[in-house]
Amino acid sequence: MDTFYISHGSPTLSIDESIPARHFLKAWQEKCYCQRPKAILVISGHWDTAVPSVNVITGLNETIHDFYGFPKDMYKLKYPAPGAPELAKRVKELLMASEFKHVDEDRKRGLDHGAWVPLMLMYPEADIPVCQLSVQSDRDGTYHYKLGKALAPLKEEGVLIMGSGSATHNLRNIGGSSVPSWAMNFDTWLKDALLEGRYEDVNHWDEKAPSAKMAHPWPDHFYPLHVAMGAAGENAKAKNVHHSWDMGTLSYASYQFTTATS
Repeated sequence: MDTFYISHGSPTLSIDESIPARHFLKAWQEKCYCQRPKAILVISGHWDTAVPSVNVITGLNETIHDFYGFPKDMYKLKYPAPGAPELAKRVKELLMASEFKHVDEDRKRGLDHGAWVPLMLMYPEADIPVCQLSVQSDRDGTYHYKLGKALAPLKEEGVLIMGSGSATHNLRNIGGSSVPSWAMNFDTWLKDALLEGRYEDVNHWDEKAPSAKMAHPWPDHFYPLHVAMGAAGENAKAKNVHHSWDMGTLSYASYQFTTATS
């Protein structure tokens, strides 16, 4: 299985047909970006904890509407995908066998909108088991790359590893009809770095990238990329599978990582 980083942008992606990324995600299965997974592991920028945490859910995942001030219809949307308790335990096992010695289990938390909004477009049948893994935004890119590296065996077990965030994510600077230079410069740097395989530069993005702190004042929506990247491996090939802008500064750039064959 390849790994992916999906920019989920605004929660309105769930209902707004004018957002180009919505059509990209709705065509996911038709475009055959990957074979049908046995289970899906989502690393979402909307679950940020002190230590790595997995949601261990038997039965159906609850749909968490973790956004405010949006149209009422959005709060009626449901994505009742089955939980993936076996996958959750496997994730914990792999992390603890690596350098992550403390992994929490959350037996109540369902799917936040970083998970269910893209998944309801990609796999609308909601019949594939889904597990979430949290980020630790007080750590760095290398930490999250190593988190992904520990999860690499899952690719051979039919698991789709999907980071979900936003290629640029500065909610204090959204709006406008044109893309400002700081957003464009960061987004272009990221694309070039990934396609050229400069993963160490991406791990040290806060030092290497132009306008890094403007593009990501807080890194929670960026670190899911590092997990997907790390899970694919150091010689993986990156591909830009979608690119569009919304609200001036939100990049929906999304990437596929294919593990190098020996």
